[in-house]
Amino acid sequence: MTDLAGVGLSNEALSRSRRKLLDLINRLHSTGAQVDVDLPQIAVIGSQSAGKSSLIESISGITLPRASGTCTRCPTECRLSFLNEPWCCKVVLRTITDEKGQALGQPKNQQFGPPIYDKSQVEERIRRAQFAILNPSTSPDHFLTGDHIEQGDTELTFSTNCVSLSISGPDVADLSFCDLPGLIASVGMGGKETDIKLVEHLVTSYISKPSCGILLTVACETDFENQGAHHLAKKHDPEGKRTIGVLTKPDRIPFGDEESWMRFIKNEKEPLENNWYCVKQPSPADLKEGMSWGLARQREDEWFSMTVPWSTMDPFYKRAILSDLVKKRLPEIQIELQKALQRAASLDLLPKPPSQNPQHDIATRLAVFCTELGKRIQGVPDEDGIIQRLRPHQEKFRKFVKDTAPMFMPIERKRAKGMKPPVFEFLAPEEEKTGGEQGKEGEVGKELGRPRGSVNESQPSTPGLITEDASYVPPPPEEHPDIIYIDEVYTRALQARTRELPGNYPFIVQACFIAAFQKRWLEPAICLCNDTYQILLKHVDDLITNNFGDVGEGLLERQIRSYSTDHLKDQLKKTIEKVTWLHSIEDLPFTLNNHYLSDYAHKFLARYTGYRQRNLYGNLAQLERYEPPPPLPQSEEHVGSSNHQINAVMTNLVALGFPAPKPVDLYHVLPPDELEIALRIMANVRAYFQVAYKRYVDTVPLAIDFDLVRGVQQHLLDILGDRLGLYGPDGYEICQEFAEESSQVREKRKELTMKMERLRNAIVELANSFTSGSLGGRTFVDQTH
Repeated sequence: MTDLAGVGLSNEALSRSRRKLLDLINRLHSTGAQVDVDLPQIAVIGSQSAGKSSLIESISGITLPRASGTCTRCPTECRLSFLNEPWCCKVVLRTITDEKGQALGQPKNQQFGPPIYDKSQVEERIRRAQFAILNPSTSPDHFLTGDHIEQGDTELTFSTNCVSLSISGPDVADLSFCDLPGLIASVGMGGKETDIKLVEHLVTSYISKPSCGILLTVACETDFENQGAHHLAKKHDPEGKRTIGVLTKPDRIPFGDEESWMRFIKNEKEPLENNWYCVKQPSPADLKEGMSWGLARQREDEWFSMTVPWSTMDPFYKRAILSDLVKKRLPEIQIELQKALQRAASLDLLPKPPSQNPQHDIATRLAVFCTELGKRIQGVPDEDGIIQRLRPHQEKFRKFVKDTAPMFMPIERKRAKGMKPPVFEFLAPEEEKTGGEQGKEGEVGKELGRPRGSVNESQPSTPGLITEDASYVPPPPEEHPDIIYIDEVYTRALQARTRELPGNYPFIVQACFIAAFQKRWLEPAICLCNDTYQILLKHVDDLITNNFGDVGEGLLERQIRSYSTDHLKDQLKKTIEKVTWLHSIEDLPFTLNNHYLSDYAHKFLARYTGYRQRNLYGNLAQLERYEPPPPLPQSEEHVGSSNHQINAVMTNLVALGFPAPKPVDLYHVLPPDELEIALRIMANVRAYFQVAYKRYVDTVPLAIDFDLVRGVQQHLLDILGDRLGLYGPDGYEICQEFAEESSQVREKRKELTMKMERLRNAIVELANSFTSGSLGGRTFVDQTH
């Protein structure tokens, strides 16, 4: 096998269209698109000292740096292109990670020295370029011009950043490949155990991509099974569809073992779709004597022609695998670039970049925040609005206060066993259908809605008792709630008398009963304050997150939340003081609504009196159901029936000269009730409760709304501005600190921005190639759509 044909890669007869394909891939690599999509390329891999560098030299025509141990310590890209101009080599440092190994996002391509026109200068330039890559914290210019570059003076032993060689000339074939560091089995002095895995990971990062052609070098002087590069290639290309095998150092095959290696060349052992090849490179002694590239190719041709069994094989050529990979992948690359660009559009999901005028921006945000809070306080048509959320708590408060109404029983305790308490039908229009006082008679406790202790008991109050969700929980119900019986009221009235005339009683009796139910009103009022505070706090928190959550590292959001919460707590404290004051002014009975009080007292007295008379004089209940009988013959009347008896009484009264009475007028003939005083006390107390309760359940929510709900917005903008220091002498610097975004977000934004730039540049390169028709004309362009 002669010249480059022995490798089967650098055939100078490549067509113009293939040359254009390879040139396009080179340009795409220059944009850094390989970070985001899988671009076709050929990676040269092999174990340490497998003759990989010599193979690269035979393909490229240049001499690579040589030293003891592993020479290639970073990827070296070789871009060979035919050009009818003098031979030229340009060296570029491509940096894709920083000195800490973190991805830069946008690759940095830096020209390393002027173009080289003398092949003999390439080896030294590459050696210096590798030192620049392995010492990222030092300026590359130091290695370009420095006189003393020592082999061991490097910060890194290996690097993923690469040296890129662009070689062109009239005798150069169109080809691009990447020479990777050789796989190592052990480390020498000054090396690191982690280097073994590092190099393997670096090689894997290339050959694991489906579009990467693998140029596998295997040294014939070492047992095949012990060469890790083959195992790695087979792992990622198990069917051998994108691997080209190259045997090196055939002159070192032990005598008698030639046939086992010939089976590779015949593709009988470890068959590959792209076959196996064999090359013979200059020996170390030849290189030391300065053997030229042309002479080396001549000696290689002579060796294969004159050495058995190689001389008995027919020469053949292999197609250029890279251009085939490009043709296959290019339509897919265009689609992948578009998808990657869409994914990179997640830049819009990041917080907005810091404002150029943070002081104005934050002041505007504060104004918008306060305005939005004001709208919510005024009310918005949303089931989760402040007003809507407050309404159930206000209703709970009203219900609780209403349920503290005193339950008077106009029957003595000893007679009341089994009797049903009174129901006040006239209150029905004032209450909901579920109201306690609309239940059936006998549902003791319905008037209150919950049990309560006797007025004689001193029950401690715990204002502000709330659960974790800030909702008031009433005491657990008792089986038999206490009722205030009429004889207990009468006894208290008698015991309270001092110098009053007979038939009169001190007002303190009514005042005590009134104070007994009013002392329970403070607790639900404070609970309503707490419930309102929790609802406001949630809405304020939501608005703070919406308006300031995307500013900087969250410092502004936290500060505003802290100051707003402090302001809310101050308003809550003021509101509780106001509500406590409103409760305290109820300590003495007072109302100017005399008409309502009198009307209620009359109705309750009539209801209590009627209830008492019906239960003490059971037969009198017939008076309410009496209907005058139709005229009947005397013989047909049911003598002794209730209707007959009532009719007889009313007839006799008329005969005695009284005006025609009604059946209910017969109540007036009952003897005076000695407990009538107690009935009037009960009626007056119950009437005053109705007036005072309605006043209280309106005034307390109104005060909470004014001082807490609407009060939270008052002066909030000024308070936040002052406490944040926005308008002080250091306001601008403070706002800059607030607006400074986290390093994580900043780096993410930078990464996505550079990624979008890479992808757009790659798409432009593809579009330009399609437009110019340089990729095979219309047929190829159509395949990309």
